[in-house]
Amino acid sequence: QVQLVESGGGVVQAGGSLRLSCAASGRAFSTYAMGWFRQAPGKEREFVEAISWNGGTTYYADSVKGRFTISRDNAKNTVYLQMNSLKPEDTAVYYCAADQYRTSYLQTKSNYHYWGQGTQVTVSS
Repeated sequence: QVQLVESGGGVVQAGGSLRLSCAASGRAFSTYAMGWFRQAPGKEREFVEAISWNGGTTYYADSVKGRFTISRDNAKNTVYLQMNSLKPEDTAVYYCAADQYRTSYLQTKSNYHYWGQGTQVTVSS
């Protein structure tokens, strides 16, 4: 079992950057695929980016490709989401999620068993 805590959210102007962190407790973090999802008011939670448990494969939503980058530091039990060139439509609560040993279908939120509490990102125009 793993517990996830996101941090790094805030208010930023359009064109700015933020880096989100997701710290995991528990053992065997390196065996978990990690994903970032977001949910804007009145909308469903949507996939943003994911990375396989061994870091060998990453997935991106088309809406963030070229602007956001996911990475992981297994020594620190942490996954990051570097967000550049932010747009007002990126405003949402961002959640990290984990699933052990998953190497495929990382874009599907129902495949993740563990979720953080979320961190708010607000991009002003």
